[in-house]
Amino acid sequence: MAWDAEDLVVGPVPLWYQIAERLRTCLQKGEFRTGEALPSEAALNRRFGVSRTTARAALDSLEQEGLITRRSGRGSIVAPARVDVPLNLMASFAEDMRARGLEPAYADLHVDVAPCDAVAARELGLRTPEPAIRVDRLLLADGSAIGISTSWLDPRVVDIEKPPTVDDVLVDGLYGWLERVVGVRMTRGSEVIEASVVTGEVALRLGLAEGAAVLTARRTAHDLAGRPVEHVWRQYRGDRYRYLVESVRP
Repeated sequence: MAWDAEDLVVGPVPLWYQIAERLRTCLQKGEFRTGEALPSEAALNRRFGVSRTTARAALDSLEQEGLITRRSGRGSIVAPARVDVPLNLMASFAEDMRARGLEPAYADLHVDVAPCDAVAARELGLRTPEPAIRVDRLLLADGSAIGISTSWLDPRVVDIEKPPTVDDVLVDGLYGWLERVVGVRMTRGSEVIEASVVTGEVALRLGLAEGAAVLTARRTAHDLAGRPVEHVWRQYRGDRYRYLVESVRP
């Protein structure tokens, strides 16, 4: 049913909620594409005879869910779909994206050897500033920037004289390269996630305004023998990425 096919029903269900539900259903069916504008407050007013406050409340609820963004002069724009990542699943970025029907890619990809930062050194059990392989990437989902990732690899496991090439990471992903070339498979990890804001270069690379909300995650990944092999720092766009937690009550 099109969003404007039937009149609203006066009753216990608020009018703003009925409008929001119709628009939400259209979004789920793909009737409005990413980057397209939803009907304006004025259009909702004309079609349903509701107040401007009611129309605004319907659109505000969709914005709060991350389904649209409100832009002055452009109206309510359909936002890219968010990526839900289960917290109990440890996978590479490429595996995460493909499992959700998105095409992963990398930009601004750099591989080098540098003194390990203090947090990564502590997590990997290294002496700061011991050199280690660093892999820095801009993470893309369906061609759109979704996060930034900096990985450090333990030099006792991955020889700094034999780092992956840019092509290796592009073709196999970092975990794929580690398994195929180094013979190391990641099997478990511990991760800390917190909310933060972006500034400077990170904001620019992610296409965000200074002070925009992001999710910052630090993960240490271990191999089958229990060795810490990788420590990765990532910042994800808060409007594109979220973690999914499934809980069971004992």
